[in-house]
Amino acid sequence: MTFRLKRRAAPRSWTVPRKGTKWVKRPGPGPHAQEQSIPLLLVLRDLRHIVTSAREARLLVRSGVVRVDGKIAKDLDRGLGIMDTLSFAAPLNAHFRVVKNRRGKLVLVAIPAAEASVKLGRVRFKHAVRAGRVEVTLHDGRNLLVAANSPYRVGDSLKLELPAQKVVEHLPLASGALAYVAGGTHVGELARVDRVEVRNSSQPNLVHFKEGFATVKEYVFVVGQGAPEVTIAEGVDR
Repeated sequence: MTFRLKRRAAPRSWTVPRKGTKWVKRPGPGPHAQEQSIPLLLVLRDLRHIVTSAREARLLVRSGVVRVDGKIAKDLDRGLGIMDTLSFAAPLNAHFRVVKNRRGKLVLVAIPAAEASVKLGRVRFKHAVRAGRVEVTLHDGRNLLVAANSPYRVGDSLKLELPAQKVVEHLPLASGALAYVAGGTHVGELARVDRVEVRNSSQPNLVHFKEGFATVKEYVFVVGQGAPEVTIAEGVDR
């Protein structure tokens, strides 16, 4: 099945020209919402300029040198979203992480090879399942089974080892935590959490930062304590 949309209707988070061909690739159903992801084809062709056409992109993917979150990528429709890792085997030998820059655009930042097997996931949901266990759902759609007494809460981040999805560190959303803002006016900024304001059910909870601003909890992505656990820097538009 071919997924496409009109270029002018492309999400504002994409760093693609508004003028050009009438149609542009659209991300297929996957772990990220369309507004928050960009198809692998556009990343290879328009962001990194590794290929010049869809045909070249298909040949590259079929060669098995492209990996997303530690797994060989097979689908050019696959949408890449925030915190996803993209790796290229030899002869390219390059590794990147998807983040948002200060303009809210999805961009790639270069990361060390060791980080290609590490990812941060934000806990979106948590609910009880059978056998006295708990299932947590991360921002990228991953579901993890954990013990009922696990300390993970909605809004916390988990540092995962990929592709095994092993939790290697828990980063709670608490005062003093270092957070990355993934949306709103302060998108792309790193800030220190001051407190979480719990409001009534009709209003989203707010996170206040020591830098003097606040944003909705959904936009806050804990990335470390003293320093970020992974490389997170403003990307450079190409």
